[in-house]
Amino acid sequence: MEQNNQMDYLTQMFNKYADVVNPKQLKEMLGGNVGTNKIYQLLKNKEIYNKKVGNNYIIPKLSVIEFLMRK
Repeated sequence: MEQNNQMDYLTQMFNKYADVVNPKQLKEMLGGNVGTNKIYQLLKNKEIYNKKVGNNYIIPKLSVIEFLMRK
């Protein structure tokens, strides 16, 4: 799939999500079959760009889309 088409497809697919998501929503976005430990590993290793504020992860939806486009 062409990169622009893929970006449009993923943007439309995640339209119901806010511009910033939490780890639970990230798990849904990645298909739900990704384990919780793997979600936190992706965040901790910055494979998906995020900011941690206290105990909370702030994950831009765009960074999820960029992660999926790299895969």
